[in-house]
Amino acid sequence: MSIRLLKTLVAVADHKTFSAAADAVFITHAAVSQQMRTLEADLGIALFDRSHRTPELTPLGRAVVARARKLVMDYDNLVPSVLGDDGLRGEILLGAVPTTLIGLAPQSMSILRAHFPELRVRITPALTATLLSGLDRGTYDVALLTKPALMPLGLVFLEIAEEPLHLITGSEVTETDPVRILETQPFIRFNRDAVVGTLIEAWLQERGIRVAEAMELENLEAISSMVHANLGVSIVPRACVQSAYALQLKTVPLGPQPPSRVLGLAYRKEHPKLRVIEEIHAAMLRAVAENAPDETASGPDIS
Repeated sequence: MSIRLLKTLVAVADHKTFSAAADAVFITHAAVSQQMRTLEADLGIALFDRSHRTPELTPLGRAVVARARKLVMDYDNLVPSVLGDDGLRGEILLGAVPTTLIGLAPQSMSILRAHFPELRVRITPALTATLLSGLDRGTYDVALLTKPALMPLGLVFLEIAEEPLHLITGSEVTETDPVRILETQPFIRFNRDAVVGTLIEAWLQERGIRVAEAMELENLEAISSMVHANLGVSIVPRACVQSAYALQLKTVPLGPQPPSRVLGLAYRKEHPKLRVIEEIHAAMLRAVAENAPDETASGPDIS
């Protein structure tokens, strides 16, 4: 029995099928099947029930996976623990919601790089639902996302900042009442497939506000450009980190208790790169503390 076989077993458990596991560990489907039969022969037990079209782990197989996961994690941490660097070198895969890519993500990664120059963070943008699914499949090590109403089992969430939602308008809008603005101006909606989009839709419905929808976008830079061109108004998060690229737009509070989104890092429990994740979290908290937007600024920082 080798650590390679255990890693493949964990990949099958995480990705549910031999084909998906093959892609994850960069071998063929046939190689995965052969490795699992070899592992079963080595252990002298049946790890999979092959009476189904897609082989399923047996109860004993699931118990072995739990132990294998711990062994793989200990193996991956072996050299870092001896060297004393806790794995703060090499590459880590970070998924991030697009709204953080010109503010929080780059500023925090700059802080991280200054302290750990041998650590490479590869960033991939996606919406929160896709990021959560990717964490479950092992596509990402950690994800910067909007906290959903219910976190999936097996994931840890580290809060970074809370971003209240507010209304943004172009220069031609003189009204100051948010409800009247929303009911009289074309509405540029935030993508309802995103957690922020569902928060906005819920807030509108709770207050019985009917909007004249002009377009639905998921990129906040695109939304701000449309608003800046006086093509409509929108509701967006007030970014926790100031961006140098923000357009000057009018902002209108939604009331004394506006809805808000919570940004944070999500990762799987017992992740082998926990120390790296902790340092990424610390860098993001520092970026927020050092680059908070000016409360008196005339326009929002939408990032």
